[in-house]
Amino acid sequence: MTTSPAPRIPEAVHRRRWAILGVLMLSLLIVVLDNSILNVAIKTIATPAPTGLGATQSEIEWAINSYTLVFAGLLFTAGLIGDRLGRKKVLLGGLVVFGIGSALAAESGSPGQLITYRAVMALGAAFVMPATLAVLMNVFERSEQPKAIGIWAGGVGLAIAIGPITGGALLDHFWWGSVFLINVPIVLVALALMVWLVPDSRDPRPGRLDPVGVVLSVLGLVLLVYGIIKGGELADFTDARVLATIIAGVVVLIGFVVYEKRSDHPSLDVTYFRNKVFSAAMAAIALVFFALMGVTFFGVFYTQSVRGYSPLESGLLMLPLAAAQMIFAPRARLLVDRFGNRATTTAGMLLIAATLAAFAGFEADTPIWLLEVVFFLMGTGMAHIMTPTSVVIMQALPREKAGSASALSNTFRQVGGALGIAVLGSVLATSYRNGIEDRLGALPPGLRDTAGESIEATLGIAEKLGPRGQALVTPAYDAFLHAMHVTALWGTGVALVGAVVVAVFLPGKSPAAEAGEREPELISTGD
Repeated sequence: MTTSPAPRIPEAVHRRRWAILGVLMLSLLIVVLDNSILNVAIKTIATPAPTGLGATQSEIEWAINSYTLVFAGLLFTAGLIGDRLGRKKVLLGGLVVFGIGSALAAESGSPGQLITYRAVMALGAAFVMPATLAVLMNVFERSEQPKAIGIWAGGVGLAIAIGPITGGALLDHFWWGSVFLINVPIVLVALALMVWLVPDSRDPRPGRLDPVGVVLSVLGLVLLVYGIIKGGELADFTDARVLATIIAGVVVLIGFVVYEKRSDHPSLDVTYFRNKVFSAAMAAIALVFFALMGVTFFGVFYTQSVRGYSPLESGLLMLPLAAAQMIFAPRARLLVDRFGNRATTTAGMLLIAATLAAFAGFEADTPIWLLEVVFFLMGTGMAHIMTPTSVVIMQALPREKAGSASALSNTFRQVGGALGIAVLGSVLATSYRNGIEDRLGALPPGLRDTAGESIEATLGIAEKLGPRGQALVTPAYDAFLHAMHVTALWGTGVALVGAVVVAVFLPGKSPAAEAGEREPELISTGD
């Protein structure tokens, strides 16, 4: 016997389902790979022309956040459009837009252009991500869907592993734009395979679009994150412009929630969050990516600017983090079965907090093997957070709401990462400026402001000044290390808050055991 969706799966499609999954993973790979590649290229892009674009720290943050915010803001609407027009059509269109955005980003002549073209890439990615999972659910039998989704999700770990290495290898041999141009041939291959292998599908009763909700969510997030970044850039969060922007962002997001609550076709059903378990799991995902993206941001400057590693070497240093995720994520359920969601996830959060605290003790001469151990433990902690919380999220809502639950989880991950870069990046910038400004008094006022923005800016000006600039190098290292220590402690605090949230609200062992007893129902004949 088969499940109710089975009759909609033709035999020809069923036979090539694993090949279709491979194509879907290739599409997912380039979307996720792009962000992990960019992390390695941060230092190069911050370097003055002709090597880079001379981007300031806030411009680099926006190059990352423009992608994340557009992606997160459009995710729900992209899913609704796919349901209405056909998932294959939307997937193909998203890949084309992503490929065009990648080619344009590679040829950016200024940080502003890079930020804009990254947003174009995000527009394409927003249509790719939900469509891949929707197609997957329509080509696999219900009994095989959990296995297929697990492999699909494993593509993220693979991208985390090969992204920094690929980016580092490209930067060692080509110009910085190659980290974006590499997407184009992959997109072309994915398009050809998709046209050949992937069947189309659509929802016979699609929901209505929610343009007002989308505009409010994107506008609110952009205002909020821009205010945070501006506060770090000015080293003053009490500045009237900063406060006004942050408050405006909060007000718009509150308006978004109110509108969605009253709408009969919301892009985000806010009633989901009445479930405390669901909300706690979402918060855990957001907080862990908040901490991860923040530490990745300053970790690149630590390994490259302070320790002197090349982009490729810096990428290789991240391998233990990715390896731990790939090793432990599929096995985390074993700990959940034995100790429960609450204990497993709380332990993962505490491990993340401990690894972030370790960064507060790193100096310029800290043995590099200690950094590798910390990265491995960080990946281990993440694996034991992401798997249990994902299971909790999917079980907290009715099975027919699984698509919405998945979309919400991905959105919180993206927004948490964006805010992590914005908040911890701003803390880093503020602390660095406060630590270096006393040593910049001899510089002209214009150079003084530029040199105080980041360690890369200070070192760039020191290099231009020649022998006179050498006096700035050691203070720049000292100021950055102090700023990194402060930022790491802020990240530790965030992770500890996450630990408290999951310890209080996530279910213990009993609900997990009950879920295991219900599992055969998922592969029964159903209705």
